[in-house]
Amino acid sequence: MDLATIIGIIVGAAVIAFAIFMGGSFGAFLDVPSVFIVIGGGFAATLIRFPLAGVGQALITGGRVAFTHKKVEPRELIERIAEMSDVVRRQGPLGLEGIELDEANLRKGAQYIADGYDGAFIRETMELERDQYLNRLSEGQRVFKSLGDAAPAFGMIGTLVGLVQMLGNMDDPSAIGPAMAVALLTTLYGAVIANLVCLPISDKLLAKFDVEEVNQTLIIDGIMSIRDGKSPNLIREMLVAYLPENQREAVDEPQLRAA
Repeated sequence: MDLATIIGIIVGAAVIAFAIFMGGSFGAFLDVPSVFIVIGGGFAATLIRFPLAGVGQALITGGRVAFTHKKVEPRELIERIAEMSDVVRRQGPLGLEGIELDEANLRKGAQYIADGYDGAFIRETMELERDQYLNRLSEGQRVFKSLGDAAPAFGMIGTLVGLVQMLGNMDDPSAIGPAMAVALLTTLYGAVIANLVCLPISDKLLAKFDVEEVNQTLIIDGIMSIRDGKSPNLIREMLVAYLPENQREAVDEPQLRAA
């Protein structure tokens, strides 16, 4: 579970709620027409830009990455791949069937090796899986970015609607208040939805894309190295190139202690 997303949304909502509570009642900040304009309009604009199935998949992907995803460090993958290589050298390819692996593509690659598939088939299939996964992340990022852009825009549209209603009913004081509420609250709702939910999730998906592009390519090269019978130490030396300079010593230290 990604606690950063949950904590961020809760803290942000709490700050806004505290400011509302200190200045008046919550009821004054609730307006159903404003919600319809912002949320309904934002989704409508997003549906125009993307296929319906793509929007649904993006919401699922965004929710999974933002709230339930567990970050996988590249150095952990390197050590896991090195352990798999050691198992293959000691027990043969079938020894991989007894290893529990959390990462889906790594688990699939291990099964391919255990089943004795050709190296070209393994690489082609795993690269296709990687590309499809990255495409889903990219699509999710673009959909949430679209929602984040559309929400403030429809907040402004709601403001204009409220102002038109207010100016059209200046002779009726009882109608000025509701019209002013629509005018102001749609802008508030649009800003909150965009800046507290949609745009942060979009940025998180973008960051996830960059991390997963490295991780998945690392996994493919690691699986192919195991398939080719390379030693665990050689695999570490090859895969450590995927790490930033400040993380490479953490992978090299176990080797030095073992030597």
